Amino acid sequence: MSELTIRIINQSVNPLPVYATDGSSGMDLRASLDADIVLAPLERCLVPTGLFLEIPTGFEAQIRPRSGLAIKQGLTCLNTPGTIDADYRGEIKVILVNLSAEVQHIHHGDRIAQMVFQKVEKVNWMEVLEISETGRSAGGFGHTGKQ
Repeated sequence: MSELTIRIINQSVNPLPVYATDGSSGMDLRASLDADIVLAPLERCLVPTGLFLEIPTGFEAQIRPRSGLAIKQGLTCLNTPGTIDADYRGEIKVILVNLSAEVQHIHHGDRIAQMVFQKVEKVNWMEVLEISETGRSAGGFGHTGKQ
């Protein structure tokens, strides 16, 4: 596995994100809050992390839900995976939504999402009049699961 060096500013009192295990793909992001956030059912909010990144060109950071938070509290990320582009220099914030039937509380330091870094490929368009056919062709939206 290759390693990528990312320049980071941490304006929170939380520790820097780390990989929980040697096999982890993502690092947990923590809420950086002055006061708790109370989320009613189906309500969404933008949660600050206090982190600012300098992502190298050719890479992105993806913000993804934490499975434990989703199953235990019904909290998940909207716009997932969220993309942080290499040229973005603002604070990393996470869009959370409460999909449970109960009010949920987010506290300072709570692990709210995970961040995964990915290489990004740029494309060049080649405009044509036809594209190749496959066995699937235009079948989509559950096409392969129905007989």
